[in-house]
Amino acid sequence: MYNAIAANRFRTILLMAIFFAVIVGIGWLLSYTYHDPSILVIAVIVSVVMNWISYFYSDRVALAINRARLADPHDLTQQKVIHLVENLSITAGIPTPRVYIISDASMNAFATGRDPKHASIALTRGIIEALDKTELEGVIAHELSHVKNYDILLSTVVITLVGAVTLLADWFVRTRWLFRSRDDRDGAGSILVVLGLVLIIFAPIFTTLLQLAISRKREFLADASGAMLTRYPEGLAKALEKIAANPKSLRTANRATAHLFIVSPFADKVQTTIASLWSTHPPVEQRIKLLRSMGA
Repeated sequence: MYNAIAANRFRTILLMAIFFAVIVGIGWLLSYTYHDPSILVIAVIVSVVMNWISYFYSDRVALAINRARLADPHDLTQQKVIHLVENLSITAGIPTPRVYIISDASMNAFATGRDPKHASIALTRGIIEALDKTELEGVIAHELSHVKNYDILLSTVVITLVGAVTLLADWFVRTRWLFRSRDDRDGAGSILVVLGLVLIIFAPIFTTLLQLAISRKREFLADASGAMLTRYPEGLAKALEKIAANPKSLRTANRATAHLFIVSPFADKVQTTIASLWSTHPPVEQRIKLLRSMGA
């Protein structure tokens, strides 16, 4: 666990440093092309601001994208979930995360935040209604393990950086057409075209690589840690079986936040061998098998 925490912190710093270097590098290229040093200054400011936002506010972005609402302590069903989170947090020895509910019939859950003191757990209405107490405890324990292992730090920072890369690619395309006449006169247009095309082509690949930087092993570690927390691996195993059998896709599912969830939020649960290599989640069947081997 301590190795995982250290690795997650290091990867987060490395990822933010790479993002800073890429944005500043693009800013330098544009400032050199247009003989305008102010572009480099703007690039530095943008990279710093985006890193700052990704560290302090990405959790709010993730919750907003998935339309999560703070759990109502006066609602009996949601009150039970809050109490489960509180009890398991005490057992895990971490502060109790804020609990959010996603009004969706699909079965899923995720944790987000930058550290255990600033963490949140979101569960869909579907998963709360479909699972019994021991199964729901298994899911919550899994998410609390992500919090305790600092998986949430790296996973949450990726969201903003992935979005920034996508927006940057789109911006270059629009800028090219907006200043086409000026580009044609000064010969700088060709550089913008090449840069824009490179970003358009490699943005999806870069996005996938960013998400895959969050090792899929984190799910196995969270499963094992969650099972140790509840002392009942079968609870999480049964929960994963029910989740995998549920055909409904999360309405707010998108590629930027898919890696946060306990299972893929998309309906295409069956994957080919090649597709699974690029998936942000390991096969559910393999996770269930490992959990039951722990129980044995």
